[in-house]
Amino acid sequence: MNALAVVTGASSGIGYELAKVLADNGFDVVVAAENEQIADAAAQLGLRSGDVRVEPVRVDLRGHDGVEALVARIRAMGRPVDVLAINAGVGVGGDFVRDTSVDDNLEIVDLNVRSAVHLAHRLISDMVDRKEGKVLFTSSIAATAPGPFHSVYAASKAFLASFAQGLREELRDTGVTVTTLMPGPTDTEFFERAGMQDTKVAAGDKDDPAKVAQQGFDALMKGDDHVVAGSLKNKVQAIAGKVAPDPVKAKMMRTMTEPGSADS
Repeated sequence: MNALAVVTGASSGIGYELAKVLADNGFDVVVAAENEQIADAAAQLGLRSGDVRVEPVRVDLRGHDGVEALVARIRAMGRPVDVLAINAGVGVGGDFVRDTSVDDNLEIVDLNVRSAVHLAHRLISDMVDRKEGKVLFTSSIAATAPGPFHSVYAASKAFLASFAQGLREELRDTGVTVTTLMPGPTDTEFFERAGMQDTKVAAGDKDDPAKVAQQGFDALMKGDDHVVAGSLKNKVQAIAGKVAPDPVKAKMMRTMTEPGSADS
């Protein structure tokens, strides 16, 4: 029987590509997302990889009940989860006070942070009991600096990076590894969905999500602590994030993320 992987946020973008590379490497995959496209994504993955099973679960992970529904579907399969890729996330761009709603920002916290902690606790505990398993958290290069005009998103990704590293150390002797995927700007629907199309970062070069996913998969299989995926520019930013003061990084980030900066 094939090993089983679970990927959230898998209807498109990096999540879909993660599911694809897992299926191509012989994993059965549970793919989860809140939109109806998840069924089409699962069908496409199944056509690519005839020897694997791809199970779509349409579920809204922003709430407690959604996470529990996904866990119930997984456990109903009666199989251990060998790989857990917590990838679902959302962002919103603009001035925090004047351009965005409190509901939009709390949605980021609920999906990017709360659901990640909830799902991790529910599924990693089983891995620890079995003394084996691999976990991937999709953070972002945005985690390395304060993020003006996407401040809650950047903070949520910083949370995930910190949480994953802390959890990795806790689980050091359990047989369970935790890896953080840190992509830079990637050619997905993120900027459109976040309302950031008029920013310099959205107008600039972007990485191929398939390449990002492959690098994440390779790091996950090796048990690496993290991987800065994509271009050399992302790796340089990650290094700079370790040495530059936060106020300096915030000012630099503003030039990339301020509404209207695409024209500057």
